Amino acid sequence: MHNDLHALRRILKNCRTIAVVGLSADWHRPSYFAAKYMQSHGYTIVPVNPRYAGHTILDATCYASLLDIPHPVDMVDVFRRSEDVLPLAEQAVQIGARCLWQQLGVHNAQAQAVARDAGMDTVTNRCVKIEHARLFGGLNWVGVNTGVISARRQA
Repeated sequence: MHNDLHALRRILKNCRTIAVVGLSADWHRPSYFAAKYMQSHGYTIVPVNPRYAGHTILDATCYASLLDIPHPVDMVDVFRRSEDVLPLAEQAVQIGARCLWQQLGVHNAQAQAVARDAGMDTVTNRCVKIEHARLFGGLNWVGVNTGVISARRQA
């Protein structure tokens, strides 16, 4: 499991195309907020949600399954229940993803083992948006209290 700072920084620097499984089209959902944040920081977001397949979310075509994505992805970011992650990990291996990221509250040890055995990086129970903001700046980007009160923007 790669939940240490150096590994997280490496993963976030190298995994620039993110398939977000369970991405909602509702702006107020955590998956939408996290994906929009990552997109605004230069990442390519690939929505994966059978409910919205063929439609667009965040100006990107949504796919029903990881196996339907017609181009490579670096990271599979999972916004699903822990018990739903194992088949997603198997699909992530099939499509050649380099990282399986299980969001806050999501941890499936079996899925993690499948990904790790295939040589993938794995992250569990962490938010990609929060980790990016923490490691690369941007914790003040709505939603995280940095504890710093200032009227001046950071340079």
